[in-house]
Amino acid sequence: MSLIVTGTIGIDTVETPEAGRREELLGGSAVYFCAASSFYTKPRLVAVVGDDFPEPFMDTLKSFEAVDLTGLEVRKGSKTFRWGGKYHDDMDHRDTLFTELGVLEEAPPVVPESFKDSKVVFLANSHPMVQLGMLEQLDNLDLSVVDTMDLWIDIAKPELTNLLGKVDGLVLNFDEAEQYTGHRNPVAAGKHLLELGPRFVVIKKGEHGCILVHRDGLCALPAYPTEHVVDPTGAGDSFAGGLMGRLASRGGHDLGSFESVRDALAHGTIIASFNVESFSLERMQSISRKDVHDRYDQYAAMMRFSE
Repeated sequence: MSLIVTGTIGIDTVETPEAGRREELLGGSAVYFCAASSFYTKPRLVAVVGDDFPEPFMDTLKSFEAVDLTGLEVRKGSKTFRWGGKYHDDMDHRDTLFTELGVLEEAPPVVPESFKDSKVVFLANSHPMVQLGMLEQLDNLDLSVVDTMDLWIDIAKPELTNLLGKVDGLVLNFDEAEQYTGHRNPVAAGKHLLELGPRFVVIKKGEHGCILVHRDGLCALPAYPTEHVVDPTGAGDSFAGGLMGRLASRGGHDLGSFESVRDALAHGTIIASFNVESFSLERMQSISRKDVHDRYDQYAAMMRFSE
């Protein structure tokens, strides 16, 4: 089933306690999402970069052959989004060192006509009005899911609230859930968010896994016990890519059911565990579908209990 995503593509500078500082890395929410979801389906990318976007980065995107880049716009005279971050020792928190919005301050990209029959959409992190604009260009959706961040909760909460009334699912981290709702308990926060319209909410808890708060049930999954965490950048986006890629690959008429989303959470967890093992897409470029399936089997065995 066709899966479309919109989000950022950027050039990152990242500093971690484990591996030091790396500059000029391919990053952005849509990049990690597409790479992750490509292990399950053929994602359609809608994003924009400037004409300074390095050709080797374009080659990296093309190396994930399942990704349809028809909707990637290279805008002449514009600068690609840049971001820099430094992670704390716990690797769960980071400081933003700089942000250069560049092309993100301009008009968003347009959905190609060939993408408008998409059945599943993931609105990766961007301004809620940009996400809404994307949503309104798609008329035949079976499932719509949105991501957000603390900045939009701070400066665009009314717009975000409006958007939540129009989508099936929401993915956010536990700090953002508390920020939006005022509830420290993630289950209470999730139930509060369901009242705004979504059918389900996925609350990410970093190394502690995730919680699914669905109208039809609750589920909690641990993270895969990765031994070497090098760079957490993009972990949430790759988690969402695995989640949505699995849902799109299953097809059917009830993609947002409790059983479907619960199943897909495990796949998102596995993909994210690979992503954090190196910088940028380096680790995901080195693995195969068999590697993903093998780690999934290990995870499933870890979760199985004997009576």
